[in-house]
Amino acid sequence: MNLTFTPIGIIHSPFKEKFGVPRQPGIAPAARATLELLPPYDRDEALESLAGFSHVWLVFVFHATADQGWHPTVRPPRLGGNARVGVFASRSMFRPNPIGLSVVELAGFGREDGKLVLHLRGADLIDGTPVLDIKPYVPYVDSIPDARGGFAGSAPEARLEVCFTAEAEAQLAVREARHPRLRELIVQVLGADPRPAYREDEPVERIYGMRLLDFDLRWRVEGASAVVVELRTLA
Repeated sequence: MNLTFTPIGIIHSPFKEKFGVPRQPGIAPAARATLELLPPYDRDEALESLAGFSHVWLVFVFHATADQGWHPTVRPPRLGGNARVGVFASRSMFRPNPIGLSVVELAGFGREDGKLVLHLRGADLIDGTPVLDIKPYVPYVDSIPDARGGFAGSAPEARLEVCFTAEAEAQLAVREARHPRLRELIVQVLGADPRPAYREDEPVERIYGMRLLDFDLRWRVEGASAVVVELRTLA
């Protein structure tokens, strides 16, 4: 049986590529995104009563890796990138059907330039992600206090202290006028250490880079610190 789904909307987020995206929703609360509903689903009545919910579930497509297929076992970053678990015991993107599930804070919704958009906080989605459905987060059934979390039994702690060089501080000050809470976003993303879990052979002096919003964020790791060296304007 083959099934075909049509996206109801598209995500617009600060994350322009897979590297650097928080590994779970809520890891970077300062990450703001919008969900633009597409015709014919951009009907105001489709969101009737949604304002009473603080969070929503998003069912989405791992579009950036969908063509890489699925793997029966995967190596979760939470286990250091070495131990393998079954794909169905993980939230890996390499699934039989490239579908993801993410819970995000709903900060509001309405019409903007004629488009119906939802404002989201704590998103872990790449810019351009197709969304298949929206469902309200219902605490009394979706939050189970005594549930077991397997190898992910507790929230990950920040791994790196984040600091900025003088040059990066100056560049940040300019950009924060256009992107409020940018410092907070950078600290949350880099503090969680977005580097691949298995990095034994990487040189200590390596400069890492990720596209964030409209610039290239570049940093290096010194001991337990991530040092932001540049917020480079994209060519």
